[in-house]
Amino acid sequence: MHIFSHEETKTFHLCNDEISYVMTVLPTGELAQLYFGRSIHDRADFSHLLEGAVRSHSAYPVDGEPFLSLEHVKQEYPSYGTGDFRQGAVELLQENGSRISAFVYSGYEIMAGKPALEGLPATYTESPDEAMTLIVTLVDQVAGAQLQLSYTIFREGGILARSARIKNCGSHTLRLERAMSLCLDLPDCDYDWIQFSGSWARERYPVSRKLTVGTTAVESLRGHSSHQQNPFVILKRPDTTEAHGEAMGFSFIYSGNFSISAQVDPYQVTRMLVGINPEWFSWVLEQGEAFQTPEAVLVYSLNGLNGMSQTLHNLYRTRLVRGEWRDKARPILLNNWEATYFDFNEEKLLQIARKAKECGVELFVLDDGWFGARRNDRAGLGDWVAAKELLPEGIGGLSRKINELGLMFGLWIEPEMVNPDSDLYRAHPDWCLHVPERTRSLGRGQLVLDYSRPEVVDHIYGMLYKVIHEANISYIKWDMNRSLTECWSAGAAPERQGEIFHRHILGVYALYERLIKAFPHILFESCAGGGARFDAGMLYYAPQAWTSDDTDAVERVKIQYGTSYGYPVVSMGSHVSAVPNHQLGRITPLKTRADVAYFGTYGYELDLNRLSDQEQQEVCRYTAFMKENRELIQFGTFYRLQSPFEKNVAAWMVVSEDRTRAIVGYYRTLNTVNDCFTRLRLQGLDPEKCYCVKDMGSFYGDELMNAGLVTSERASEKQGGTVLSSSDFSSHLFLLQANE
Repeated sequence: MHIFSHEETKTFHLCNDEISYVMTVLPTGELAQLYFGRSIHDRADFSHLLEGAVRSHSAYPVDGEPFLSLEHVKQEYPSYGTGDFRQGAVELLQENGSRISAFVYSGYEIMAGKPALEGLPATYTESPDEAMTLIVTLVDQVAGAQLQLSYTIFREGGILARSARIKNCGSHTLRLERAMSLCLDLPDCDYDWIQFSGSWARERYPVSRKLTVGTTAVESLRGHSSHQQNPFVILKRPDTTEAHGEAMGFSFIYSGNFSISAQVDPYQVTRMLVGINPEWFSWVLEQGEAFQTPEAVLVYSLNGLNGMSQTLHNLYRTRLVRGEWRDKARPILLNNWEATYFDFNEEKLLQIARKAKECGVELFVLDDGWFGARRNDRAGLGDWVAAKELLPEGIGGLSRKINELGLMFGLWIEPEMVNPDSDLYRAHPDWCLHVPERTRSLGRGQLVLDYSRPEVVDHIYGMLYKVIHEANISYIKWDMNRSLTECWSAGAAPERQGEIFHRHILGVYALYERLIKAFPHILFESCAGGGARFDAGMLYYAPQAWTSDDTDAVERVKIQYGTSYGYPVVSMGSHVSAVPNHQLGRITPLKTRADVAYFGTYGYELDLNRLSDQEQQEVCRYTAFMKENRELIQFGTFYRLQSPFEKNVAAWMVVSEDRTRAIVGYYRTLNTVNDCFTRLRLQGLDPEKCYCVKDMGSFYGDELMNAGLVTSERASEKQGGTVLSSSDFSSHLFLLQANE
């Protein structure tokens, strides 16, 4: 890991064993991109990589430099209007109405480690030798603005973290109307673009298309990252597979409105932009004020999509997630939501908890309906006081009784919302996002509290602090069940209304931070109607997220498979639920539901008392299996083997760090008749080790990875007596242990 700075050529080269990132200062003073990719040797002058051309209808800002047009130069942080007609990374509205900017090089600083971003989630280091950071300073003298571009390269992995800070150093007010976190100009467009799209109950399905001239983009204007699009995109070469080839991941560590785009010009140059969505965004910068963009992470891999994912998994699991639970295996929980919905009292909850304890569960979670007048989803939100008619001794009393059973206690909250039918709303109707004299749109019978106002955050913090302080709470599920509408704040001046979307999510982050500091032992799980805010920003505060409200095992294979491209297994909340499934009405075997839910945090979303004695015995076995293997599953190296979006069979696996143990999950959607012979090629094993595959025999790692594991029904019987289940919605786990 090194950052080279060549003064004579004004060239910077960030590199480690896997990647190089090279840029230089143009004669105009702007910063130009020269190379990003596999690690290369350093040299003092990379100017031969700066390409230019004389082309009709292009503008040339420097007289006597006929090859230097910003339209044709790859840039680090471009602006529109001085010859570059592509989308820019920055736009500043100045006092005279101009939006023209020209940020030119002023200086740089190189430091060990990585500075924090105040008030924002970001990756971090625990020792200075883990990373190096380059901060390049540019200035626009006419506008009176300073721009600092931050680049952090980590010692290990093909990772570059990017952000920008814009400061008003002049005497006039500036309005920032676009401030992206990352711009990367690539020399060609021979890439497949993969985005992760969907809607409620079918989040993060991979969608692929080939880049071509024009703009390809995903975005959210919902006030959160959304069910519909995820702030993570992959570019891969057409021949790249899960195991081989070049891939780049673009991950945005942010939970609000975002935009990720690839603009391909007629000369096949691709401009990637990642940042806050400029629609509905503006930020007033008074003299001396600065704006910090969120962080974008760029990952490069030559080891296929699995290699790219594993790099992100390791980074986010160890240097984005924080706190006591970062390196701990997650407790097996039971959540009462699908068991009772709003129909419960204390004795009913204790009855469910007793059976959960018998079946090996470690944590009981009380979901929605415990507070205020909350007997349905149209009342009580905002009144965070336990309903004594349901819980006579409050949350404190219930938590003590749950603890006496030998279980930890967890609680559901939705602190960002308010019902019109609540004491909070009646006292403070102006505390929600709304536009005067216009309709206040409801979603799930609720409005959005205005977290851009510190007094609102303070009030909610005070109520939640009291509840948590008076109880023994080990886990909190933090929900958020609607998108933002009428995004206007009674606490902001008219010229600052463009700041509210961003200030709102900063308020959410601030509340998280305060509760984490007050109660560092609590395991937070984020949720947003399922997976509407499953993003890297949330992982900084909550080390796991409810992956989807869809708990059907077949659908969860797809959802968890898609999620795994950008997020680690240990971050995925995954539970066994009742059948017929409450979202789809599908009936799947209990074993299949468990085999899918293992690959995440694992838990139950049902009343175990309603299962037969045989099913309860199965649950005990499944819970014991997860306890025995959760360290491997949650912290091992994850490989995708067969996509559920392509075939009737899906498969994935996890491998221990020392490559002595592995677990393969194998899932069949529908049964087949007179089927083809099939083999499953494994990954990540030691080719020299001989592995015992439970109930099937022993095989060397090279055979399992190259010839494959035979999964044909009768052929597998010959291997060792195991016949894979031949029914709809079936599953099988292959357990591998290296022979000593």
